[in-house]
Amino acid sequence: MLIASSAQAQNLFVADHGSGNVYEFSPSGAQSTFGSGMYYANGVAFDSAGDLFVAGGVSGNIYKVSPSGVKSTFASGLDNPDGLAFNSTGILFMSDWSTGSIDTFTPSGVKSTFASGLQNPDGMVFDSAGNLFVADQGSGHIYEFTPDGVKSTFTSGLSSPVYLAFDSAGNLFETDYGSGNIYEFKNDDGTLDPNATLFASELQNPDGLAFNSVGDLFVADSSSSNIYEFTPDGVRSTFASELAQPYGLAFEPVPEPSALGLLAGGVTALMVHRRKLAT
Repeated sequence: MLIASSAQAQNLFVADHGSGNVYEFSPSGAQSTFGSGMYYANGVAFDSAGDLFVAGGVSGNIYKVSPSGVKSTFASGLDNPDGLAFNSTGILFMSDWSTGSIDTFTPSGVKSTFASGLQNPDGMVFDSAGNLFVADQGSGHIYEFTPDGVKSTFTSGLSSPVYLAFDSAGNLFETDYGSGNIYEFKNDDGTLDPNATLFASELQNPDGLAFNSVGDLFVADSSSSNIYEFTPDGVRSTFASELAQPYGLAFEPVPEPSALGLLAGGVTALMVHRRKLAT
């Protein structure tokens, strides 16, 4: 009997800024090289087709790597692409650390400017309503943009915010590069609290972060060359070490629940149909 699990094992993909490689880690920690030659690799993001996009930093490129590992240049001639995030319609958002702008790209690569005037925008993430949250490292702010581009300050006074991620409950997590802390902005009553709660401390320079399907938080510490894993209650362990300079993290997409349900439901329907024929 086929059982569809809601917690699928996922491989972790790591952009290693120092080596220009993207590494793939199995859930047990087995490491392999997924892509190379992406110098100054920063943020990473998957599209709905399973292609991995990599921001190439001062190389000025955004790379696209197919699920089979074939690399191509998706966009070039940029200034300093840093954070990447896809919205629900498949538009790629990119923060340019040097120009202070957030640009968008259609699937065919057509570029437009979504926002400008930030200081050093870094990591980005969308909430379930389609609002974009941006960590602006230079100002110490996290900004929120509505889907049509209206900007507001979500929180301020951070040391050096770099990357952002939401957990399944809608709590926002932020890595603070300057302080070595990870902060949590809680969503207890359906409203995200802009007051930071300390989730973890005593890291060196935490950068990229991502949640797996069971709620564990993975954090790249670029100065220690480690990737740490945190349980939901904050217990830390070392998942990987001896990387050059890990930055962006992303877990491979898991099948949509509807697809899993259809698969399981199809098997169940077949079994019922066979029983009916046998009676």
